[in-house]
Amino acid sequence: MRRTGWILCAAIIACLAALPWFGSNFTISLALSITMYAGLALSWAMFSGTTGYIALSSSAFFGVGAYACAILLESWPWPIVILGGALTAALLALLLGLCVLHLRGTYFAILTFGISELLKNLVGYVEKSQFGTVGRMMLGVPSLSVIYWTVLGLAVAAAIIYWAVARSDFGAALRAIGSDEDRAATLGLNVRNTKIAAFCLSAIIPGSLGAAVAVRWTYIDPQIVFNPFIVFQTVLVATIGGASRLAGPVLGAVVFGLLEELLRLHFAHYYLILLGILLILSVLYVPNGLASLIPSRRPQLLHRAGGKHALPNDRS
Repeated sequence: MRRTGWILCAAIIACLAALPWFGSNFTISLALSITMYAGLALSWAMFSGTTGYIALSSSAFFGVGAYACAILLESWPWPIVILGGALTAALLALLLGLCVLHLRGTYFAILTFGISELLKNLVGYVEKSQFGTVGRMMLGVPSLSVIYWTVLGLAVAAAIIYWAVARSDFGAALRAIGSDEDRAATLGLNVRNTKIAAFCLSAIIPGSLGAAVAVRWTYIDPQIVFNPFIVFQTVLVATIGGASRLAGPVLGAVVFGLLEELLRLHFAHYYLILLGILLILSVLYVPNGLASLIPSRRPQLLHRAGGKHALPNDRS
């Protein structure tokens, strides 16, 4: 059964990778958006869904990755640009984690959200005062196919990271923090370093995606790349799909992306109202996410102390 699942996943990824050869630009753009939010939601769920720390910093990581791309794109090859976005976001996560990961609950959520607003205004101020203008032109942009393959590869990488963490001792440590942080510290776990490491790991994919997707715009500015809608949609996708299973964020991204596009096309003037109503109904009647509706041989999350086959507990 497990082999069948792996074969099915490989076939789906292969079909998605072949999309630029037979799909229209609209189809590729839609698939790119869905895979981007799948990657963002998987990274968010890997940290927040496990530890219970609701991080609202995806927009900040995405934005610094986009600006890293704008700076590096003219002089460096595409893989280095993506790596630059990942490292910039990881460095930001390290600095942010050192400052705020001692906080919990609402305080942590507000401060991680505030960093996006701070960076948006700080970058705008620096650009205007130092360069006389706000924003940057994107030069040397790769083709749509290259961008799509990059985003797809990053989404697959996010899924692999989620899967590996869920089955590792590191993942068991994160679940211990989510279950009872004080008890985990009492038993000898270095809670602070574990949280910082996971927070930095969760920033790599958003930073890389920011670098990859930024080139879709010919011009970027802080209002675009530090948009709070990015983090809100990331959290919604993970919540709707279910943060406790690997399939959850992916399923949430597909359902949300297709539903949003369908409502936008047929109900252009009030699709956001309909989308909001559907989201509320989803949270009310499927609180554990759409993935909970999928039959599984392990319907309940495994909690094996120190085990390598446990999945993240649903703390979202």
